[in-house]
Amino acid sequence: MEERYIPEQVEAQAQAHWAEAAVFRVTEDPGREKFYCLSMFPYPSGRLHMGHVRNYTIGDVIARYRRMQGKNVLQPMGWDAFGLPAENAAFKNRVPPARWTYENIDDMRRQLERLGFGYDWSREFATCSPDYYRWEQWLFTRLMRKGLAYKSMAEVNWDPVDQTVLANEQVIDGRGWRSGAPVERREIPQWFLRITAYADELLSDLERLEGWPEAVKTMQHNWIGRSEGVEMAFAVEGEAEPLRVFTTRPDTLMGVTYVAVAAEHPLTLRAAETDTRISDFVAEFRHTATSEAVVETMEKKGVPLGLHATHPVTGERVSVWAANFVLMGYGTGAVMAVPAHDQRDYEFAQEYGLPIRQVVHPADGGAQDVSERAFEDKGVLRDSAPFDGLTSGQAFDAIAEHLNELGKGGKTVNFRLRDWGVSRQRYWGAPIPVINCARCGSVPVPDDQLPVILPEDVTLTEPGSPLKTMAEFIETTCPECGEPAERETDTFDTFMESSWYHARYASPDQDTAMLDARANYWLPVDHYVGGIEHAVMHLLYARFYHKAMRDEGLVDSSEPFTRLLTQGMVVAETYCRDDAAGNRLWFNPADVDVVMDDRGHVVRATLKADGQPVIAAGIEKMSKSKNNGVDPQVLIDRYGADTVRLYTMFTAPPDQSLEWSDEGVEGAYRFLRRLWALAAARTAAFAAGAGDLSGLNGAQQAARRDIHGALKKALFDYQRQQYNTVVSACMTMVNTLYKLGDSVADRAVLFEGYGIVLRLLAPIAPHVTHHLWHTLGFGAEILDAGWPEADETALQQDSIELVVQVNGKLRARITVAADASRDDIEAGALGNENVIRFLEGRAVRKVILVPGKLVNIVV
Repeated sequence: MEERYIPEQVEAQAQAHWAEAAVFRVTEDPGREKFYCLSMFPYPSGRLHMGHVRNYTIGDVIARYRRMQGKNVLQPMGWDAFGLPAENAAFKNRVPPARWTYENIDDMRRQLERLGFGYDWSREFATCSPDYYRWEQWLFTRLMRKGLAYKSMAEVNWDPVDQTVLANEQVIDGRGWRSGAPVERREIPQWFLRITAYADELLSDLERLEGWPEAVKTMQHNWIGRSEGVEMAFAVEGEAEPLRVFTTRPDTLMGVTYVAVAAEHPLTLRAAETDTRISDFVAEFRHTATSEAVVETMEKKGVPLGLHATHPVTGERVSVWAANFVLMGYGTGAVMAVPAHDQRDYEFAQEYGLPIRQVVHPADGGAQDVSERAFEDKGVLRDSAPFDGLTSGQAFDAIAEHLNELGKGGKTVNFRLRDWGVSRQRYWGAPIPVINCARCGSVPVPDDQLPVILPEDVTLTEPGSPLKTMAEFIETTCPECGEPAERETDTFDTFMESSWYHARYASPDQDTAMLDARANYWLPVDHYVGGIEHAVMHLLYARFYHKAMRDEGLVDSSEPFTRLLTQGMVVAETYCRDDAAGNRLWFNPADVDVVMDDRGHVVRATLKADGQPVIAAGIEKMSKSKNNGVDPQVLIDRYGADTVRLYTMFTAPPDQSLEWSDEGVEGAYRFLRRLWALAAARTAAFAAGAGDLSGLNGAQQAARRDIHGALKKALFDYQRQQYNTVVSACMTMVNTLYKLGDSVADRAVLFEGYGIVLRLLAPIAPHVTHHLWHTLGFGAEILDAGWPEADETALQQDSIELVVQVNGKLRARITVAADASRDDIEAGALGNENVIRFLEGRAVRKVILVPGKLVNIVV
């Protein structure tokens, strides 16, 4: 074999073999245990970043590990290809989004292949393919017929320049993130999926997801937000319909001093027609984002509507206000305000001089001053006749029952979860399969007319969706009445495509149905890998979509992902300085010379180019904006894919952040060269093959014991996905192997130990281990070699060494029989010559024995 480790050659040969032999192509085999490993598929931006590399390396390690355990492993890859970034790039470069996307897919596929990921590429698809989104459209028409897909007016963030709806995250200081135009709140017709119909099941099934991180389940639990409370009616003077409000704290009802409604509430809009102060407030509100998070932190503002509502129990008149902290899309668009017991209501009341009435007091009988802030704890009711003296819990039931008797309310369950708005006023997405007819309304496109194909030969020259002006796309006939009609020009939210791609991988070549029987062989996904930032949106939508497919008879399972791993971010040091104009400039760490103190703190940082000082701004996620990213391709070209993979697994456990270190990459590369050098130096030993391990001397037994001890720990660490300690164990084993001599018995231990190391490293550094396994004569395909097992007999010892302490200080080491009794161990420790010297005739109070480790004599 070559004396020098040349990663480029080794990796090219291994990848050629895997491709030619279709090593990772898989079919259904009812006789074998299946294992479906899936990493969240990428958006084809054109270049992989280190976050991609880490994510997909983790998934590949899991898949290869399970393959070596004998499982029938599916690990597919595809492309989440629709979305606004393609439109932005296409608009900037004056090329069709389709062309930009497909070229990027080709580039990124090559990068993934270069990293040696074991994907079944025969199952690859891009979500922008009509063969894929056809079935998404088909299911949508089924959901329409079930009433689970519907069209309704909805309030959105509207960018008047880009002519599109913006997500809340795309509204920055009230302006569109790209155009910079003031964002407007508009009501426009939108398509929704009735995810709320599954709210109870989505919530209760979280308990079944034992393989999910608790943090993710908690986030979904809170997002679904099941609340038991009371709904009640406040009659409004001069209005036929009462205001209906929901509260989880009916015990505070007697402290209501005003009622607040949303800026878009019908009461507000009618009042705005004759009051410029109110109309100005509504206009201002239309230029703020619509999310709960934004509303929660903004300055609380409001305006009186000149209306009064009637308290449902006391009959007291309370004023009605429009307030910016009430959203029309959440609940009923109206809330009862109890300033003494809700801090938000308290701040609003203080701002506008509204009454603050305390009705709940501490349960221990103490006083609580509400002159400074609200008292939000539960307690005992006062000034709340006829409910005085009741605890908050007792009052919940009593007030609910009283309202029910009055016909003004009662107990109910509410959810924070809202139906999923799937309409987007953008071009690069799957067309919504609906025909709008003046006579028949919204009609689903018939099956024989699917897919509704998105025109791809489109160059974007101005903001907004070109579909809205394409007569050849819009004009059609109604499938029900045959009259002229128009196609829906909105496209699906891209979360639609990512909500079921996991299932399509099971039957990607099926052209007559969305899924077939193969889906029930592979699903659910056994192990899903991706970022925790997808905890709510993607993962929640995928769970809902899977249940919808189940109810359509497409799958048998109720959950898409059995086990979930949320990997940590890749972070790096950031460096910056301000230019003469005060603009902050960010510099790549590779361009900065750094001097550190002995504690690892930066003492001085200067630019390599000009020696000018820069500021070490701390550790942050790798990003283009902070210019602290590392190009994976540069590292692969320099060190090889195995080094990059090994480094990302060795530096931190998968669920923790990985702090980038160039020195760490060098260290990983040195270890692989050391692994290679051991084989190159001992080729004769390996040529002899497996040897007799029965006649080992003490040193050889100790070496084998160290190897199998490290193996036992590594096997446990693989189970708990602590790959950093797996690599550490392999390094320990290699150190042990280097100490072996060249006798026949030494060669036997070397052959066994090196084979163990190669198999343990095979999922992490697959190219070099594949090459060495084959070259050294271990076998043809390391992936099929089987997973190593620790030999318990190798771990057995005739004698063990124990540390002896006197009053906690090391005084001696003794060797005793491995099965020595406590009395024998104590006698050996107390009789040790050095221990006797330190006892100096003092009385022994007690002897503490830690089995297999130490003896501590307390005097």
